[in-house]
Amino acid sequence: MCRLLRLSESSYYYAGTGYTDTDDDLDVLSALVKQAGKRPTDGYRRLTKALRKKKHFNRLNTKRVRRLMKQAGIQPKRRKKTIFMTDSDHAFKRYPNLVRELAIERPNQVWVCDITYIVLSTGEIVYLAIVMDVFTRTIRGWALGTDLTHHLTVEALKRALRRGVCDIHHTDQGVQYATPQYTQHLTQRNILISMAAVGKAWENGYAERWMRTLKEEEVYLGEYETYADALKNIGHFIDRVYNKKRIHSSLGDLSPAEFEAQWRATQ
Repeated sequence: MCRLLRLSESSYYYAGTGYTDTDDDLDVLSALVKQAGKRPTDGYRRLTKALRKKKHFNRLNTKRVRRLMKQAGIQPKRRKKTIFMTDSDHAFKRYPNLVRELAIERPNQVWVCDITYIVLSTGEIVYLAIVMDVFTRTIRGWALGTDLTHHLTVEALKRALRRGVCDIHHTDQGVQYATPQYTQHLTQRNILISMAAVGKAWENGYAERWMRTLKEEEVYLGEYETYADALKNIGHFIDRVYNKKRIHSSLGDLSPAEFEAQWRATQ
């Protein structure tokens, strides 16, 4: 059973609250696996509602279902959509890649940015723009919006700039990052602008990998019914979970906030 659920065998003998080895949790998990098999596209909210129809689970709450789904690796299947986030066909100024061979050694040396999309349960699409500090992996700024324009990326950048400035700002060559309405916020603060080459997403790999983390650890396990629902849950994940609690092996098993605090204490 432990191998099937990808748990350590020692966890079977631990009966503490919050683990999937309690008898009651295993009953819920077993029912979850069956229900998820019948409805593979359902998220934790719909699965909770379905299980509540059974007398034994009529008081089941969504937080518990979400926790068990995360621990067991149950993720709703998503219909694939082709949405192109980067429009590099524009007449604005292009900038060279300044970070390809760069050794990143301190906070705010390099910020990277990216945009992704999130599909609500209604089929509506919302967009998330983020600004990440590469050295600490901290998300310095983010913004969620209903349209894919420079206003979204500018808002994320403004939030990051309220906390400080960076030396180098690195993105892809998308029009949202090349428009003067965006770049003026950088040039006014003497921030160097760097861009990945067209068609080379790996040159913005840190931001790309973070978006994958967001999808796997939050978006794919949720089911956002409205924009407000997505804003609340994604905001909680970024500000409360990812920045402050989620540990990184590359940061010595510390969260971004802990790693930055520890680094600054040594300076």
